[in-house]
Amino acid sequence: MFKSKIIACLFLCISFQAYSQNTFTLFSNTLGGNATQMEEFNGFGCTGENTSPQLSWTNPPEGTKSFAITMYDPDAPTGSGWWHWLAFDIPSDVSEIIKNAGNLESNLMPTGVIQSITDYGGYGYGGPCPPENHGIHQYVITVYALKVDKLNLSKDTNPAVVGYYLWNNTIAKASIVSYYERKK
Repeated sequence: MFKSKIIACLFLCISFQAYSQNTFTLFSNTLGGNATQMEEFNGFGCTGENTSPQLSWTNPPEGTKSFAITMYDPDAPTGSGWWHWLAFDIPSDVSEIIKNAGNLESNLMPTGVIQSITDYGGYGYGGPCPPENHGIHQYVITVYALKVDKLNLSKDTNPAVVGYYLWNNTIAKASIVSYYERKK
């Protein structure tokens, strides 16, 4: 009886591991559980390097025609959160965005990718910059597998409209969360 329980447990563990390895998953080699000065925005009172993290993903679902990436702070004291990064029209054969690709001047994004306006009022990556002494904020970075090649939006499309188009065209999404706090 004990032996059969062990065998059943091993079977379940192996089955779960095999299944979980085939899910759409987002990773970062440069961003951990907490953002650093490297990712922090440079402006609005913050003095970071404003370097976007390296991101890679595996196992996109069948039917994926393009990808999009967003970074969102739901803890921002705005009533609607804060959009830090919106990149879309990423070709379906891309599975990695290298470090600092969110900097428009770096030209590190794949050709044709649009990095639209953020809540900072600029384009490309805008790192964490929570108000001083506002506590720990979470930064949700999400990659979306989309059912369309292009969203047919411009770089001037506001984040709410980009979000609507993403919601309307998403097959699957995967996220990682990082945290950041700015103390006085």
